[in-house]
Amino acid sequence: MSREFVHEICAALPGAEVSAPFGGGHDTWKLADKIFALVDGAGESVITKCPDVDTAEMLKEVGLAQKAPYFHKSWVLLPFDRVEPDELRHRILFRSINDQTSPQAPARSKDGRRPTLPPGGRMEMP
Repeated sequence: MSREFVHEICAALPGAEVSAPFGGGHDTWKLADKIFALVDGAGESVITKCPDVDTAEMLKEVGLAQKAPYFHKSWVLLPFDRVEPDELRHRILFRSINDQTSPQAPARSKDGRRPTLPPGGRMEMP
């Protein structure tokens, strides 16, 4: 897997935007100004959020993930050489889809826009 694989997953989400606010080649993917995936500068891993700290700890215990530096305990770093493509896709999309469909989200972006959802109000996993 690679940076390009993560870009394919993220770019398929309506309203997803990539930027590099941290410099150094870190690709930061956002929906409604909320980060849902961040590719490291070396292009060897992606950081994404788990539904809770317990899930993040479980992924670390089984060796799929590492602690994501500078992030809350519910975020994990997934090295591309440890995670199968379907697992990586699931971990990235879980955050983005839940942020889009939870009752509290999506938050408005700085310009007041909300990301739009397709008919039925739920995003499908690509």
